[in-house]
Amino acid sequence: MTQAARPCDLCTLLAAPSDALVWHDDKLSVVLVNEASYPGFVRVVWNRHVKEMTDLAPADRMHVMNAVWQVEAAVREVMAPEKVNLASFGNMTPHVHWHVIPRYTDDVHFPNPTWGEAQRAPDPAALAARSALLVQLRASIIAKLSS
Repeated sequence: MTQAARPCDLCTLLAAPSDALVWHDDKLSVVLVNEASYPGFVRVVWNRHVKEMTDLAPADRMHVMNAVWQVEAAVREVMAPEKVNLASFGNMTPHVHWHVIPRYTDDVHFPNPTWGEAQRAPDPAALAARSALLVQLRASIIAKLSS
């Protein structure tokens, strides 16, 4: 299948009913990423195909970044990570989107990036404790973005 004929992963995700969807408005959506080693990993996704932040109108750029900052605040408040990684990359996806990733000194890759070489095996107890916070994280994101 060619690049042009391949369905858009984020369009597919946003169109299907899913527990991953946390919040949305007419411009963007916030989704929990199903990444077993990183409970609390969230994406802020522009709903339409727009490749770059500078393709958005200035007010829309601020709308995206305000959502990213509110999601980061919720992740910090609920998940209590050592650090939060914010990243905007996605070479194959024609949607502006930001990754908000809680990082811990005991996570699989720390201190490397999440796409780097794993440094240790995951700690099942730590992952279970962090996963138990996802209901609270969802509620915090909704509260922050709905106010």
